[in-house]
Amino acid sequence: MARLVCFVVNPLAGIGGPLALRGSDGSAGLEALRRGARLVSPERARVFAEECKRLRLGERIVFLTASGVMGETPLSKAGFASYHVVYHPDSWPTNPHDTMETVRACIARGAEIVVFVGGDGTARDVVSALHEVGAANTPILGVPSGVKVYSSVFAENPRAAAHVLAEWLDHGTTCEGEVVDIDEDAFRANMLRARLYTIARTPCSPLMVGASKQPTPSTEEEEENKRAIARYLAENMEECTLYILGPGTTVKAIADELGVEKTLLGVDVVHNRRLVAADVDEKTLYNIVARHLEGGGRVKIVVTPIGGQGYIFGRGNQQISPRILRLVGRDNIIVVATKSKLSKLKRLRVDTGDEKVDEMLRGYIRVVTDYGEETVVRVE
Repeated sequence: MARLVCFVVNPLAGIGGPLALRGSDGSAGLEALRRGARLVSPERARVFAEECKRLRLGERIVFLTASGVMGETPLSKAGFASYHVVYHPDSWPTNPHDTMETVRACIARGAEIVVFVGGDGTARDVVSALHEVGAANTPILGVPSGVKVYSSVFAENPRAAAHVLAEWLDHGTTCEGEVVDIDEDAFRANMLRARLYTIARTPCSPLMVGASKQPTPSTEEEEENKRAIARYLAENMEECTLYILGPGTTVKAIADELGVEKTLLGVDVVHNRRLVAADVDEKTLYNIVARHLEGGGRVKIVVTPIGGQGYIFGRGNQQISPRILRLVGRDNIIVVATKSKLSKLKRLRVDTGDEKVDEMLRGYIRVVTDYGEETVVRVE
């Protein structure tokens, strides 16, 4: 007998990333729609469903889902026919109420696990709905699609999520996962405030992210390590080269060394040690890069991995899009990380949403860890 799996897509998840909106919850998602942003999560849901089809999960499960882009459309586009619509949203755009109602309808019909496509906000809505209906122990599996994916209930990427689901169907093993609550208003104001929202059951698999985002401890040794990295990068910056500075405190230390003001959680552009663009969105950044390259200049991207997870692209820096990465090229990416941060990472990760670009980025890469010191780390 086929097993019942809840499948719910937050259509607005991730829509604000390329626009530098720091998130998609509430007014930010509406603003992104108004500005003509492309929906991200239905496409990532389709990729997940395609992999489920390739794994022949349709012979083992029935997805209980919502109509339209909340589940039915991506499943249909993927050719995954084993699903049943249990909820119809009343209006567009959808909202957290629709996510929670879908989960409630799924549980009422006997769903054993909830697979959701979204970010931390969507994870919070899913577990809230489960608690409300007395199903707090129902496992959840996140298909990453948010601007912020800091919780540990997510698979590494959409295709990995399909494999995690298959493993769970075989073995049913679950672990505790953290659902992190991010203050989006503070986040958009360039401050990261995160707290543990709850603990949820999630499938055990090496294909899960494995940990929530871990803040780097602000010890004097850590800060000196950042300053040493910054001095090394600043001293070796090339003239007439455009430097794209990604988010994070380690990269901000480089900007501090240059004497330019850095957007802590945004993407900024430096040329000849001067700030030429701050907190750029994807379109602005692409145009700056394309013009500079057309004029014969060089471009480099400086990023630091997310603590505890290891992502260098596809998490929190969606402004640096696949088309920008293709223009700049792998050889012009500079990864920086303190020794403490890197010691807690087994590998680096990418999940840009473009499988060809992800493949281009995989392999071994040098990571600057101190003044004049580098470590070679694998990108997966």
